[in-house]
Amino acid sequence: MYKKFSLLLGAVVLFSGCSIQQTVEPTSVSSGGELCIVENSKVREGFLKELQASLTANGVKNRLLPANASLVECEWTATYNARWTWDMALYMSFAEIKIYRNGAPDGSALYDSTRGGANMSKFIDAETKIRELVDQLLTKTALLKISQGGSAA
Repeated sequence: MYKKFSLLLGAVVLFSGCSIQQTVEPTSVSSGGELCIVENSKVREGFLKELQASLTANGVKNRLLPANASLVECEWTATYNARWTWDMALYMSFAEIKIYRNGAPDGSALYDSTRGGANMSKFIDAETKIRELVDQLLTKTALLKISQGGSAA
């Protein structure tokens, strides 16, 4: 009995460390508004391109600011960070997008598979994940439009 319990406990501990975390706190930036993005040259260029395309697809105008720009340079500002890791293949293991309004936090999206270990779900398509994070970030705006009698499409 003790041996079975020990094996079960060991399996639970082993696989609990193989989790992927994704949390999103929607922002109140609305479509038609402008979001300034502070450039992060340490992140692969493709991340920024997909971030901008996803914002545009959601009706949010955006423009790029230099890396040293202030968070209060625009009413709405975004920062981003991402990391790729090699484990049998190169994959995006971490992504974070933060939205600020007048310098104060207003929403964020985090994807973190750095503790994914043996979890094969970590091998995601980065572009699809970025779109998903942006769509979820802007959910509050879509819900607000629906509640006011508009449509989310």
